[in-house]
Amino acid sequence: MVLNKSLAKVVVGINETANKFQSSIVIKTDDKTIDAKSILGLTYTVLNSQSFQVEIHGEDEEGAKRAMSHVFWKNNLPIELV
Repeated sequence: MVLNKSLAKVVVGINETANKFQSSIVIKTDDKTIDAKSILGLTYTVLNSQSFQVEIHGEDEEGAKRAMSHVFWKNNLPIELV
């Protein structure tokens, strides 16, 4: 898969959403574990994965879970919160 303009917007949207929160936000997919606040890691993950498990821990995790679910849903990406 190639990083086109629309896919780049998805990556930036996920990254910007994650960076609004203090909580740790980790995306697990296949055999990779990526910090959602890392734009480089996200780019690779979104390009090469079909499903995503998102694990969130911290003081603002409830808000982070809602926001991350929304950004994945908005971009038609399957998400499982763990």
